[in-house]
Amino acid sequence: MAPGKPIVILGVFVADTAYRARRQPRMGETILGNSFKLGPGGKGSNQAVAAGKLGADTTFLTRLGVDAFADMAKRTWKDAGVKSAVIDTPGSYTGAAYIFVEEETGNNAIIVSPGAAMLISPADIEANAGLIRGAGVFVTQLEQPIDAALRALEIARGAGVVTILNPAPAAKLPDGIYSLCDYLTPNETETEELTGLKVASVDDARVAGDRLLEKGAGTVIVTLGDKGALLHTRGRSEHVPAITAGPVVETTGAGDAFNGGFAAALSRGVEPLQAVRFACAVAGISVTRQGTAPSMPTLQEVEAILSRN
Repeated sequence: MAPGKPIVILGVFVADTAYRARRQPRMGETILGNSFKLGPGGKGSNQAVAAGKLGADTTFLTRLGVDAFADMAKRTWKDAGVKSAVIDTPGSYTGAAYIFVEEETGNNAIIVSPGAAMLISPADIEANAGLIRGAGVFVTQLEQPIDAALRALEIARGAGVVTILNPAPAAKLPDGIYSLCDYLTPNETETEELTGLKVASVDDARVAGDRLLEKGAGTVIVTLGDKGALLHTRGRSEHVPAITAGPVVETTGAGDAFNGGFAAALSRGVEPLQAVRFACAVAGISVTRQGTAPSMPTLQEVEAILSRN
């Protein structure tokens, strides 16, 4: 399959330090873990790796320190076929994350310290405006400063680029950002943060989706974990069931797999509902594997799962 139109993703790279244990320690307590893994992470970077491994023409825009974790980032992107537009920042450090994984369920809790990526500024975005304007699809999240994400979305929207905002981690958004989003892709928790409405079912997601459309979003895609995803517009509301690829090992990075897969499908001209189904397959495969960026599947693996579902 051809790579399609270019994808540009603005976001954060962090080195993930992942600990697996039966439970989290209580404050002041030390417990023994069952395993440790150091690997590449960060929502934006994971999304870029997901899109790159699917064969999409993907460029990742970020800031890094000048250190060993930055070297890890660049190797990760090269291995996934992702081009990078890195602003080197020797006065800071490349970000890192603590990830606790509950052994029995694969559920996780995360603390992120973005480091140099927290210095991404609107001026950095202006310096890379040509890159953004040349994209077919632009994606960003909320791990870097919101004013940089807002300016990037403004530039992309002004150039007619398809825009995707993954509002993660959960945070309040300025009202003006919604109308810049062709697609808004929150999970249940993020949807609740943005709307104040509890999301425990597909019908709840529809009600909350209406609230986000009222705020100005073009299309809302609520990701629902093992219930799949909801594609919600003013004239259409379609529930896409989750696609199971095997036993769940770890949910870390599943949302990033979905967003990278969705962007890759849109960049190839796939219509939105089928793009959501494609993204569900990417996420469904990712949770059967340990790790974050390395767990992202290839296009051949996704097509094989879709052919059986």
